Amino acid sequence: MMDLVSIRRDFHMHPEVGFTEFRTAAKVVELLTSLGYDVIYGQDAMDGPSRRGLPSQQVLDQAYERALRDGANPAIAAKMRGGYTAVIGVKKGKADGPTVAFRFDMDALPVLESKEEDHFPKANGFRSRYEGNMHACAHDGHTTIGLGLAEKLADGDFSGTVKLIFQPAEEGVRGAYSIVQKGLLDDVDYIFCHHLGVNVPLGEIHGGSHGFLATTKMLAHFHGVSSHAGASPEVGKNALLGAATALLNIHAITRFSSADTRINVGVLEGGTAANIIPAYAKMIVETRSETEEVNAELEKRVRNIIASSAAMHDLNYEIEVIGGAIPIDYDDEMAELALEEAKKVEGFHSFKKGEHNSMGSEDASFMIKRVQDRGGKGTYMSIGTDIPAPHHHPKFDIQEEILPRSVELLNRIARRILA
Repeated sequence: MMDLVSIRRDFHMHPEVGFTEFRTAAKVVELLTSLGYDVIYGQDAMDGPSRRGLPSQQVLDQAYERALRDGANPAIAAKMRGGYTAVIGVKKGKADGPTVAFRFDMDALPVLESKEEDHFPKANGFRSRYEGNMHACAHDGHTTIGLGLAEKLADGDFSGTVKLIFQPAEEGVRGAYSIVQKGLLDDVDYIFCHHLGVNVPLGEIHGGSHGFLATTKMLAHFHGVSSHAGASPEVGKNALLGAATALLNIHAITRFSSADTRINVGVLEGGTAANIIPAYAKMIVETRSETEEVNAELEKRVRNIIASSAAMHDLNYEIEVIGGAIPIDYDDEMAELALEEAKKVEGFHSFKKGEHNSMGSEDASFMIKRVQDRGGKGTYMSIGTDIPAPHHHPKFDIQEEILPRSVELLNRIARRILA
């Protein structure tokens, strides 16, 4: 029987950010294979052009070499080179039946983990070994739960098929879309996604969560001409000035009466010295809204502002979409089913069907929507655990007792559907 705590702590010590989860994904492949699953990974699991916000080749190569140094199986990791880090485990049961999928995100965050002695991972010897990266959003727990579920279902004593989807790059909502575009959700009848924590206390579960926002993340490049800022300023074309013009006008976009909206320019970089007109600048901006329609309108206005700001300063520009998500509409029937099974699991004592989730955005939305569009059903659950600090905080942590409890819940859900 798997030692879930040890597995979780191993993942916690080796946090890998989006599309660089080479060690994590290789370990997942090894364990799924040992349990008799058919395993899809590498380019077979992702549509390459649909990946969003892919790191630079240098970052990918450095992470790959680090993964090999820290125990990733070279033969497995080789198939993931270039950022193809999704893994799908498939187990067919003893008889025909529906296909049920469960999704588990694997990536960490670029957060420096706390070194304070009252931080549980530090005090117990499993603080991150990768300085500047940290599992600050419970994905180490999610991956562990997925493997625990794989063990529970390894006997194949059910009617139908189980798909366990281990997703890279959830942070920045970048990784799910490429799995969907590969067609790997097209045969799924039911899908269950979940998150630990999210301001839900230990012992409580929400069978369905709503309030996730549609979002688009964009990287804008501004290209100008450098020149001496004192001797010949009129020759230069100031890329940073164009980006700054765009920033101010993006934050001045009118709000909407029909839906809540969010807009943020999170990164603005450019220039090399005080006496040089900047030839290049980049800006990272996000839009969010309760509806796809309003988010699309926000994105359109941002694009127009970037184009106009570039034109004002005689610049060239490009815009890349580096992330995105849509709202989640869970199916009541699936939320009710999840709660019915949770009531049979020791440790759950508070049950809510549809609660507003304030997490922002979730790219599992693309998976749930694809299943629903093809006649299936799905939900996104929030599973409670008390946390000492907010998500994405240097002192974030989870209560490890939630791991076996979550495995048992998902096992019950799977066997209920595949009875």
